[in-house]
Amino acid sequence: MIKKRDLSGKETGEITVDDSKLAVAASSQMIKDTIVAIRKNARQWSANTKGRGEVNKTKKKPHAQKGLGRARQGSMAAPQFKGGGIVFGPKPKFDQHVRINKKERRQVVAHLLATMIKEGNTSVLEGYKEEKPKTKSVASFFNSADLDKGRVLVIGKNPKFVENKVDQSSMTFAVSMRNIPKKHFLYSNQLNSYELAIAQKIVVMDNALDDVLKLVEQGVKS
Repeated sequence: MIKKRDLSGKETGEITVDDSKLAVAASSQMIKDTIVAIRKNARQWSANTKGRGEVNKTKKKPHAQKGLGRARQGSMAAPQFKGGGIVFGPKPKFDQHVRINKKERRQVVAHLLATMIKEGNTSVLEGYKEEKPKTKSVASFFNSADLDKGRVLVIGKNPKFVENKVDQSSMTFAVSMRNIPKKHFLYSNQLNSYELAIAQKIVVMDNALDDVLKLVEQGVKS
């Protein structure tokens, strides 16, 4: 059961989804593998430290080798000195991409969507046709719909795939909620298991509902 709401947060109806269309199976290991891969692929691997041969230090010995009763030192670039080189520090890495099986990725996304629907944590926003971003009205919607607390994922349809190219409602809504904490927006073609796993509630814009249900249906068939 999916509740339909308008921009004021009031319930305007319900959408009944057959349980057979939500019977998507995905193992916990499959879910973990896809999430771990997404997080690893998000890393830039750009951390960099300088070794003793790279720091800007003089190559002159800091003091005489003998006669002072001190330990011999060869360079101020040695790691024991302040500003010296770093031992075994991180270096930029490349080709660290973790491959995700396409079928498994879709299966996990479908499973997480189906779970959110079955648990009653999904609602549909209908009738949003604002032409200009208005954070106040979107924040009022979250408060009225009891979505002001916790992490909420809003799913809209990418304007590139809208039949009516004039419809920019998804982009307008995304800009409107940009400054609201713990509220995240994704287009239906950008859904991933990590964002779905950390979301406590899901709001689907009416223009993206068919895409979401289609994703779930594909998971049932596979």
